[in-house]
Amino acid sequence: MKSICLFSDGSCLKNPGAGGWAYILKYKDFVKKQSGAKEHTTNNQMELRAVIEGLKALKEPCEVLLYTDSSYVANSINSWLFGWVKKNFKNVKNVELWQEYLEISKPHKVKASWIKAHAGHPENEECDTMARDEATKMEESLKCKI
Repeated sequence: MKSICLFSDGSCLKNPGAGGWAYILKYKDFVKKQSGAKEHTTNNQMELRAVIEGLKALKEPCEVLLYTDSSYVANSINSWLFGWVKKNFKNVKNVELWQEYLEISKPHKVKASWIKAHAGHPENEECDTMARDEATKMEESLKCKI
């Protein structure tokens, strides 16, 4: 099983509001980057969307070392998710996204590591910029619709 690194970040300008997500996948010398946006969302939803989209990009089962500055995402994946499933997601926010994560992550072994935001970690900083740029573009496009 290949071991890959997944760096992810989400951004939301007004929380809720226009949001963006981004990921960087690294395997040896291979690097894949992608980002996207949503009109009305939250920061936590964009953090999780970045992880989901990164996992969707994998073409085979992998050991995934996830690096995120979201303690919500890291703690959920490493600690809370099992209990949420047992309780059928009672009182849990973003259930649809967590269910999508569970489905997408099935073939993989995911281990999440929390990293401090805005602390100079190159891939985290790049994901942050990509996600914020997507959120800003979305917000600008929404202004044009008015």
